[in-house]
Amino acid sequence: MTSRRHFLSASTAAFAASSFHIFGADTTKKYRTALIGSGWWGMNILREAIASQRVKVCALCDAHEDVASNAADDVNGLNGDDPKLYKDFRELLAKEKPEIVIIATPDHWHALQTIAACQAGAHVLVEKPTGHTIGESQAMVKAAREAGVVVQVGLHRRIGPHHVEAMNFLKSGAVGKVGMVRAFAISKGGPEQPKPNSKVPEGMDWEMWCGPAPMRPFNTKMHPGGWRNFLDYANGTMGDWGVHWLDQILWWSGEKGPKKVFCTGGREIAGPAVLNDKEQTTDSPDHQMATFEFEQFTATWEHRKFADNNNEKHKIGCYFYGEKGVLHIGWRDGWTFYPADPKQGEKHGNHQLQEPDGHNIALLWADFIDAIEKKRKPVADIESAHRSSCLPLLGMISHKAGRSIQWDAEKEQIIGDPEAAKLMRREYRGEWKYPV
Repeated sequence: MTSRRHFLSASTAAFAASSFHIFGADTTKKYRTALIGSGWWGMNILREAIASQRVKVCALCDAHEDVASNAADDVNGLNGDDPKLYKDFRELLAKEKPEIVIIATPDHWHALQTIAACQAGAHVLVEKPTGHTIGESQAMVKAAREAGVVVQVGLHRRIGPHHVEAMNFLKSGAVGKVGMVRAFAISKGGPEQPKPNSKVPEGMDWEMWCGPAPMRPFNTKMHPGGWRNFLDYANGTMGDWGVHWLDQILWWSGEKGPKKVFCTGGREIAGPAVLNDKEQTTDSPDHQMATFEFEQFTATWEHRKFADNNNEKHKIGCYFYGEKGVLHIGWRDGWTFYPADPKQGEKHGNHQLQEPDGHNIALLWADFIDAIEKKRKPVADIESAHRSSCLPLLGMISHKAGRSIQWDAEKEQIIGDPEAAKLMRREYRGEWKYPV
């Protein structure tokens, strides 16, 4: 554990001043706040927390010393706090006793770190999806309930203004009865070439970074950022992008989950996954199609990383297909209703996103603090986020099993397929124990 103090440029100070202006001067209580996972996205969240003037940043944690040290510089330049630095989140929780913990680590760490923070009495904002496996996610819900703390998950589209506006339009009946929903994310890509493995960067604890997951040779395809496409640490595009849009489906329908799931896909364009002592590629599918059969409608998830989508108007989002027309809820293209009768004219709402990243973290953070102080559920509370996270995780189980699976959403059990049910959990490596 170390502590450093440096000052940033005038541009960073200007950013801080503008953010403070947006949030006003409500500083009645400042929560001792720690960040676990201090890279790009973790710092995006922490900057919004600092801008709210409701936090005292007491500690930062990261497996890479340089990442934590650079984050400490940023924090000090923004608000003058001098956070202690840790590589092990357990030591941080024991010594610093934070009131709030932000978790922005790779998916395979979400469960153990969230559970430990809850058991330490901290409120938690954890990135999506909840867990890397369904069993982990279930254990996170249990821990939050038992501790009586607020756990907000990073499904920020639940509070994004154009998403709320579109959802109100959908729930008003303007689209009519919806029989099918298509969620999708299309991007560019092509054949993937293996990249040579390399030495672990100086100051990085690769053993801790891998944690309970399998240990691979270090490769810059994985860190920083690329771990989302390695199935040991995440669940590919469906787990990363898909959870946001599949969450929109549960938000609209109010259902707890599907009855049946089938998913197929592969790496026909990216090529076979490579892993050896010399080099490796990612191993997540370059395309997937998943079908979720609900009581009142059918939903699909589709992604591909090739061919782009220039033949369609939209490249990401959800289409809700109703009797009266089609509603598209997107990202930077806002929302649009295409009526079945063209004479009625399209209806459109522009996006209202925070730049430069195009997300609504400030609103999610404000809701989190309000939920803590009013002792209420936040908009993306752990229970609803858990149910949404189960959708891509069920899709991945079907994909790995090679067959459809039946799901009891009330009991949260896979029915009649013991082999597939085993994929709701996985073995942990080394000292780490799978949560119950």
